[in-house]
Amino acid sequence: MQTRPDRGERVVAIDITRGLAIIGMFVAHAIPRAGDAELLVDGRSSILFATLAGVSLGIMTGSAHPLGRGQRSDRVVGIVVRALFLFLLGLVLSSLHSGIAIILHFYALMFLLLLPLLFLRRWLLGLIGVAFLLGAPMLGAAQADVDVDQSTLAYFVDYFFLNGTYPVLIWMPFLLAGLIVARSDLRRAKTQVALVGVGASAAVAGYGAALVLPGVSAEAHSGSIAEVIGSGGLAIALIGALLWLTAVERGRLGRMLRGILSPVGATGSMALTVYTLQIMVLAIVVAGGREVDYPGWPLLIWMLLLTFILASLWRYLLGQGPLERLLAALTRAPR
Repeated sequence: MQTRPDRGERVVAIDITRGLAIIGMFVAHAIPRAGDAELLVDGRSSILFATLAGVSLGIMTGSAHPLGRGQRSDRVVGIVVRALFLFLLGLVLSSLHSGIAIILHFYALMFLLLLPLLFLRRWLLGLIGVAFLLGAPMLGAAQADVDVDQSTLAYFVDYFFLNGTYPVLIWMPFLLAGLIVARSDLRRAKTQVALVGVGASAAVAGYGAALVLPGVSAEAHSGSIAEVIGSGGLAIALIGALLWLTAVERGRLGRMLRGILSPVGATGSMALTVYTLQIMVLAIVVAGGREVDYPGWPLLIWMLLLTFILASLWRYLLGQGPLERLLAALTRAPR
């Protein structure tokens, strides 16, 4: 579910943040709720994943110092291979009828769409992000009124890019924001504090607009501009806060937090494997004739406990998760 940075460039906080996103998805998928009540994790966990995807792609391609022209081809091909793998895996998981909207095949298309933009300057990435932010919802709204045959290319474009569960064009600002974050030197305290400030301001602006302006919604999965700004800002603020809190410079506090959150980091380090297993478990629950949200809390607690234990043991004994190891092997294969 992720593109892994080089070992020498890995930031512990990124794995921890990704682990928190996995936990959020567990909660969103498993626990019961009253009617259509929205939980804090709804939509925002997936948005955090998408933002972290941009961060990871940025780290993979040079972090604050993007790779030169002669060094890029292997990384770009590796990203393409990952995207194809994720797309196929997403289709397979969708066929299991788990009752969960699978993000992986949408995620794969986001990777491919980001490829031509990977090495642009930050200010240009920001402008392109604003163009997506403003233009994609209008395109989606215009296309929503058009009837398209489900067997046509127009349906594929409408479903995956404009009006599906995770419309690629509407979600691109999250990846672009993550890429800008990675290009801003994650290890600098000034960057980390700036991420918290900018992200919190965006969150207040997005959710505040939904509270005070008539007709404006920041509801999860709405794809509205307010949701993109609010939830995207929340993701950026969380990334910045965890980068700062777990940094070596925090001394004892940093060591304590890295220790306490190590099971979460282990989960985040093999997010693709954990996500896949989660969907398989939920599919088994559904196949057994039980609703996904019942028995919610016991299911959630057991899923989390087993995930933390097994992910921690696997990382300690074997390193990369199974699917992450397979992806690494595929991208190293002779081409």
